[in-house]
Amino acid sequence: MTRGMRPAGHRRVRLIARLAVVAFLVAGGLIADLVSVVATHPAYAHAYLLETSPVDGEVLASPPAEVRLRFNEAVSFNQRSMQLLDVTAKKLAIGAPGHVDGKANTARVSLPTDLAEGTYVLAWRVTSADSHVVSGALSFSVGHPSALAAPVEQDADPAVPIVDAVGRGLAFLGVALALGGALFVAVLWPAGRDDRRGRRIVWSGFAALTAGTVVVLLVQGPYAAGTSLAGVFDPELLGSTLSTRLGQALLVRLVIVLALGVAFGVAVRPSPPPAGAGTAHAGAAGVTRRIVLPAVAAAGAVAMTLTWTLADHAQTGVQTWLAVPATSLHLLAMALWLGGLIVLAACVLIPEGRREPTRAISLEPALPRFSQLAQICFAVIAVTGVYLSWRQVGTWGALGGTDFGRLLLGKLAAVLAVVGLAAGARRFVRRHSHVHSREHGREPLGLDAAPSAAVRRLRRSVVAEVVLGIAVVSITAVLVDTAPARTSYAPPVHTTVPVPAAADGAGPATGLRGGSVEVKIEPARSGSNVADIYLTGRDGSLVAVPEVSGELESGDRSVPAFPVKISAAEPGHYVANSMSIPYPGAWVLRLDIRVSDFDETPVRVPFTAR
Repeated sequence: MTRGMRPAGHRRVRLIARLAVVAFLVAGGLIADLVSVVATHPAYAHAYLLETSPVDGEVLASPPAEVRLRFNEAVSFNQRSMQLLDVTAKKLAIGAPGHVDGKANTARVSLPTDLAEGTYVLAWRVTSADSHVVSGALSFSVGHPSALAAPVEQDADPAVPIVDAVGRGLAFLGVALALGGALFVAVLWPAGRDDRRGRRIVWSGFAALTAGTVVVLLVQGPYAAGTSLAGVFDPELLGSTLSTRLGQALLVRLVIVLALGVAFGVAVRPSPPPAGAGTAHAGAAGVTRRIVLPAVAAAGAVAMTLTWTLADHAQTGVQTWLAVPATSLHLLAMALWLGGLIVLAACVLIPEGRREPTRAISLEPALPRFSQLAQICFAVIAVTGVYLSWRQVGTWGALGGTDFGRLLLGKLAAVLAVVGLAAGARRFVRRHSHVHSREHGREPLGLDAAPSAAVRRLRRSVVAEVVLGIAVVSITAVLVDTAPARTSYAPPVHTTVPVPAAADGAGPATGLRGGSVEVKIEPARSGSNVADIYLTGRDGSLVAVPEVSGELESGDRSVPAFPVKISAAEPGHYVANSMSIPYPGAWVLRLDIRVSDFDETPVRVPFTAR
């Protein structure tokens, strides 16, 4: 008895080991990608701040009654989303945050009326319409500026976004195994319904999908509030999450997982043989399998993808009417391909025991059927992927100039490698599907007549496809937590303006007559920037002047000009190392070039900050 049970135990151990390798690959890919992202951008900003009132750094004669923040898209927040700190970093009591006149993209919070003179910092942390968190801080002074006692901590515990991305990765892998694996086992592979390994892989997909969804649901609260992982047990944070579109989508996803799990269990359950009075019952069961179950599975698969696309990047930005269905198709095609591929590799191509001299499972008709499905999936992935890449990137420069673009290039490289391997598998199917055995008039053997060496090469190719497919899933999990390149990319400003004719009054000794001013601003976005200023004469040589001062002027006349501190780096080269741009939009860098003790020439350099 013990000897008879040993092979089944060994098979179970091997299956668990394969699933463990898959899980480690996903987790490893996620953590590696997240470390690189968190190192440069701890907060995954998707919405961005357009303007504030008061403006960051503004000095006011009297305390403001409130602070307003206007974003490029709708934002949501809770009672902890905004905090006011004084010069000692002490938190002051403020009003409850709210939207301004029903405008979902504008937030306001009332301030105390008895603020003393000095500098204050308003730290804010809100959730954008695509369910991701954006945070920041602005300072203003009453009467006169004063030094702050400590920097403002804006970001959550670093473990929170990592756990969130791991949960998203598990959900992606789970939906692939649940949808693609179930389709392969129940439809493409006739023997799949009776294969225990295939059913276990699909059930593990449902488990991973459920676990990943629950993790994201619990972690979203502390992620939005900027607290530690202990916040997953805070009922208030969980309630805040459930009131958002993301929380509601995750709850709907769990219900769909339950419905699809029941449908899969019915689909793979052995059909009772029709006998006597039970014939009518058997006929009804057949109708259920042929019509009801496919309809439920198709509707559930589409609804499942919408729980991602209606609460993520797809429903913000341009052309949402096209982006939502395109992203849903992209996700569905990925799930059907990757899930089916994993089951194909684990159950059909890999023998159950090492001692078996021949393949115990026929490659027909599972391999040809999956090959045709994979072709359709790749076509859908390619078409929707090109469109979605354009929508989220926008310009060629953003590919190499943003974290999103670089991650997308890595994903593209992995997908191209998968396409190359898949083409080889497709050639195998075409080459060996017409091999016939003419000995003794036997029926054609088809793919099962292929040489063992060719099958081993196919097996290695499919395993490599699986590994690369998991890498694609890992990168995708990080991409959905990264600001789209279209909104995060800010091409550096590089412009040259001529020196006005008024500079000629300084005489030829200054060397600026007929010259120009070259300005480079990086990264040309809201926040701290570096401006390099070069004064060149008519012959192109650098010209030194006694002093260059500057101010930053907004297109909005109600916004005061901000002084820009400029120092000399070398003769003719001047630098503003910490030029602060309060918010995106059109700006003018006004330079006052002192050419002598009595003469000064203004130069205006217009530019746009993202």
